[in-house]
Amino acid sequence: MTQIDNGTIQYKDELFRKLIHLTSLSIPIIYYFISTETAALILGILAGLALIIDLGRYLHPETGKIFYKFFGFLLRAHELDHKKRNLNGATYVLISALISVLIFPKVIFISAFSILIISDSLAALVGRKFGKHKFLSKSLEGTLTFFVSACIVILFTPKVGGFSEEYLIGFIAAFVGAIVENISFKLVDDNLSIPLSVGFTMWGLYLALLPNLELTLSNVPR
Repeated sequence: MTQIDNGTIQYKDELFRKLIHLTSLSIPIIYYFISTETAALILGILAGLALIIDLGRYLHPETGKIFYKFFGFLLRAHELDHKKRNLNGATYVLISALISVLIFPKVIFISAFSILIISDSLAALVGRKFGKHKFLSKSLEGTLTFFVSACIVILFTPKVGGFSEEYLIGFIAAFVGAIVENISFKLVDDNLSIPLSVGFTMWGLYLALLPNLELTLSNVPR
């Protein structure tokens, strides 16, 4: 029987986690077609249920047994710490989505949250597999992957009027997001820090560069 390297197993686990993480791209896609009130209601219910289940695994042993039986293989070491009682990534994604929907205009949310889902996933996979050069808290390769992929996301996400300034705003926010993803390590969950940092950067730059532009998307529910 061929012995499998533990690092290979860990990378396969990470790959599987990120493939599941990519399903969260459905959040900005669905939000494009529904109102903010409807999105907030749905996300509020989902985030509440996720939080109850997540805390339940710590506080109720039987709930924990069932949870770990089905989802334990998806959790990282820090998400299994019963002393610190950290929330798992999926719970953070839903809480982050709810907060971001309530704070940001739809056009900003879609870009910021799409960057979280796509760029964070690619940065983690590339950084783990090919990261050789240290940059701040993580690898240069992973951070560059985040930035480049985030810029590509900006090219395809909706814009208010398609102005060149909107793309510049997105590219700058992509850079901020890449740095935040790098330094969020062990400080705050990046499922929360990335969309908030990208969203606030975009919003501030819209106000600075396009102050008279109404941040709404035409022909879509508000």
